[in-house]
Amino acid sequence: MKDFSAIETALRSIAYFTMEIALESSMPSYSGGLGVLAGDTIRAGADMKVPMVAVSLLYRQGYFSQRLDAEGAQLEEPVNWRVEDFLKEEPARISITIEEREVELRCWRYDAKGVTGYNIPIYFLDSDLPSNDLSDRLLTGGLYRGDRRYRLCQETILGIGGVRMLRALGYSSLTRFHMNEGHAGLLGLELLNEEVKKAGRRSFNAEDVEKVRQMCLFTTHTPVPAGHDRFPMSIVHKVFCHREDFLNMQDVFCAKFLNEVLQENRPFKTIEEAVQAGTTLNMTYLALHLSGYVNGVAKLHGETSRKMFSDLRIESITNGIHAVTWAAPAFRELFDRYIRGWREDNFSLRGALGIPSGEIWSAHAAAKHRLFDLVRVRTGLSLDAEVFTIGFARRATGYKRAGLILSDLDRLKDVTAKSGAFQLIFAGKAHPDDSGGKEIIREIFRAKKALGKSLRIVYLDEYNMDLAAKLVSGVDLWLNTPQIPLEASGTSGMKAALNGVPSLSVLDGWWVEGHIEGKTGWCIGDPSHTHGERTDGKAEAESLYHKLENVILPLFYNHREDFVSVMQHAIALNGSFFHTQRMLQQYVTNAYFR
Repeated sequence: MKDFSAIETALRSIAYFTMEIALESSMPSYSGGLGVLAGDTIRAGADMKVPMVAVSLLYRQGYFSQRLDAEGAQLEEPVNWRVEDFLKEEPARISITIEEREVELRCWRYDAKGVTGYNIPIYFLDSDLPSNDLSDRLLTGGLYRGDRRYRLCQETILGIGGVRMLRALGYSSLTRFHMNEGHAGLLGLELLNEEVKKAGRRSFNAEDVEKVRQMCLFTTHTPVPAGHDRFPMSIVHKVFCHREDFLNMQDVFCAKFLNEVLQENRPFKTIEEAVQAGTTLNMTYLALHLSGYVNGVAKLHGETSRKMFSDLRIESITNGIHAVTWAAPAFRELFDRYIRGWREDNFSLRGALGIPSGEIWSAHAAAKHRLFDLVRVRTGLSLDAEVFTIGFARRATGYKRAGLILSDLDRLKDVTAKSGAFQLIFAGKAHPDDSGGKEIIREIFRAKKALGKSLRIVYLDEYNMDLAAKLVSGVDLWLNTPQIPLEASGTSGMKAALNGVPSLSVLDGWWVEGHIEGKTGWCIGDPSHTHGERTDGKAEAESLYHKLENVILPLFYNHREDFVSVMQHAIALNGSFFHTQRMLQQYVTNAYFR
């Protein structure tokens, strides 16, 4: 009798590599947008029966658990979770060399099941084995933790270990390797090493490089410099010293791709010479030059990336969300009644224009009460569901500008006095090493205290998938205020739109494509600024106040039918397009089977 599971494994052709992935809210395998997008992509792939497999790392301590004290100071605690409650251990074992030590790896499997029952396996690499040194067992301990050496070791496990593990598991027909950010860039070196071994040579040639380029694609998810990993060659040499496969590929680091990878102007004959010169390995450049297809994650981000890497061809595929995952229960039920087949065909959500406006409002009211119940349980505060509520939830870091709406507290009081009350709900974690991000949270707490009863502010800690789902569906308006052009895409506004929550946002990321003034939401600032120019924060704050005072609050309180029409168009125009079904179709057509 044939082993159909082995046959099905062998037929998988696409490997998706990501440093983080959000599959369940209580499974701490993600920190933010990159992981949430990865989870949505894999769920869409399962719905569409795309022959994929995914690889990530197993973080036994997760990212971190966030607690906020009365002043808004962030306290971080490790996340302790039972891996066995979520994942199944696989028997396969492989090893990689790190700092002259053999590090054994195992993997754990999670199956993402689509609407038709099709599964996509996700494998989590784990170094916590008794055969390894204690320091090596901890290499897969925490997400985005540790020093540069620790991070490079993790990326070695993901890139090199990930390819080897897939081979050990029987994935023999993989034709595409999708790198998300430079974290997995080293997989290209492992593929080069495979080509060298097949040919029985000691070093690779231009033909090998071209073969690998045809197998690899790379998605850059951020225009922020901190999002592009760089490692000093002193650390690279330490991690990879005496690795024959690495030494045979030193040209990738130190000669052929020198100008792009190391950003230096002269070649080096040896790694040691590069170390002495103080050069750095840029993982983004490595991934870029070992990929035959490269894309940004929104049209504007594609333009920004082409400016950053002007010598390369960079396409754009705008991100999306997994509609079934992010639609609130009340909206899922509503769509089931009025839009037949929407779960299998998200484009059919344009039919939301045919749903009676009263039912849209009732579903929204249910989602709002669900959020307010959570706020009451978490904080003891009872918010008034009749009051206009604005949501802002994302990573607490400088360029996201969570505090822009709080720039002028007196002006905020004037807005509420003239046009009606509103309340603000914030959420988001700051990276443990981001002191500026932590200060942003404290500033919001200080503003909350200063405003008192004039304007209610709630900051919810421990931001995760479950909280995000309740926030994007339960507020009346979704606020987005990044510094242009630093938001690559953003997807929280897409989730809000799916639930009939319009956005008030600067024209950056996906909103450049999704914004229709007064139809799907509203823009902050000059609508002619759609080409990534940096803008004036003070002017943007005043634009924000003006829109609230003169357009949005009057519409909500005095012209409810017109406000519901905006909600309806947000679903029909944005919800029906900015989803991972459309996004993955573009990857399949343009990249996976090119």
